[in-house]
Amino acid sequence: QVELVESGGGSVAAGGSLRLSCVASGVTDTDFAMGWFREAPGREREGVAALDADGDPTYGDSVEGRVSISKDNAKNTLYLQMNSLGPEDTAMYYCAADPRLKTVIDDSPDWGLDYWGKGTLVTVCS
Repeated sequence: QVELVESGGGSVAAGGSLRLSCVASGVTDTDFAMGWFREAPGREREGVAALDADGDPTYGDSVEGRVSISKDNAKNTLYLQMNSLGPEDTAMYYCAADPRLKTVIDDSPDWGLDYWGKGTLVTVCS
């Protein structure tokens, strides 16, 4: 069973950048669908970005153009590079994955990903 541990969150001034990391363990490789979600107080969980096993990305509407998702298969690590951050990006960011899937399921809740990390907090100060 895959275990996911996020890191890289913190406080940043508006307009700044952060790179989040998610290390997957309990698996021999990361040749499966993975993604990032965020959840802010009073708001529903939102899909930020996802990456299929073949490297095809999916981005949420609210972040497209400001974030980039990538993966280092040698390190079993998923990244989320976030730029031009604003206060609206303040949230707990979660990594999710599912070794049974090669692609995310676009019309499924949480893109069909069933395994989750505990999250890393991002706070953007105006």
